[in-house]
Amino acid sequence: MTLNQQRKLKTILTGLFAWTVALVLFFPIFWMFITSFKTELQAISVPPSLFFEPTLDNFRIVQERSDYLHHAWNSVVTSFGSTIIALIIAIPAAYSMAFFPGKRTKDILLWMLSTKMLPAVGVLVPIYILCRNYGLLDSKTALVIIFTLMNLPIIVWMLFSYFKDLPKEILEAARMDGATPWDEVVKVVLPLSVGAISSTALLSIVLCWNEAFWSLNLTASDAAPLTAMIASYSSPEGLFWAKLSAASTLACAPIVIFGWFCQKQLVQGLTFGAVK
Repeated sequence: MTLNQQRKLKTILTGLFAWTVALVLFFPIFWMFITSFKTELQAISVPPSLFFEPTLDNFRIVQERSDYLHHAWNSVVTSFGSTIIALIIAIPAAYSMAFFPGKRTKDILLWMLSTKMLPAVGVLVPIYILCRNYGLLDSKTALVIIFTLMNLPIIVWMLFSYFKDLPKEILEAARMDGATPWDEVVKVVLPLSVGAISSTALLSIVLCWNEAFWSLNLTASDAAPLTAMIASYSSPEGLFWAKLSAASTLACAPIVIFGWFCQKQLVQGLTFGAVK
């Protein structure tokens, strides 16, 4: 076998392996999607049916029972609101750590990241009491604050990694031209880091969108996001698989569509700093 044939065979095998992994990962989403168009009897039939007469009744029932738009709006407000606040805090923090590091900069970064290892249930009681005392139970404000603090370490870490790869000569040239630190951030760092900031923001939005623990424990109806709506379809009577799949499809659809439109910025952010 010649060298070119070996390369072609390697390329084919790599492609087949990649497609196999992609199909395995995508299959649960595909099955959830088609189950949402089945009746409850079809959803639990054995063996499962791939060919059936689709129905939209599950989506209609989800909207009538749960007010999908209300929960979706809560998810949008909490996810985007917490991401914006986190970026406002994280960008100056990452900028200062990347371009003006101190003796304890790495220790601070490691300490921030270590807070992600704390089990959420370990701080549930004090946070619940604080929210109760300040009238923040079942409010979007509480979720925005918690989501902001929850994702802030990851956002600071990601932006720090991007910022430290920026050529420092550009900032030195800006300082020689009389740029203030504010000018450096707004006119130099941010324009060079649009892809990085976009990918970081998208990750934060996805993490907030999928967060269920705090949503279930701190909200009831007024501020409940889509994750809480999905959990409501688990009842003592059992799981209504068709309706649960319809609710899950409706919950996943907005973030999937948003990620699809933002994939260019996401790829730019993931490859940022790979080649200088």
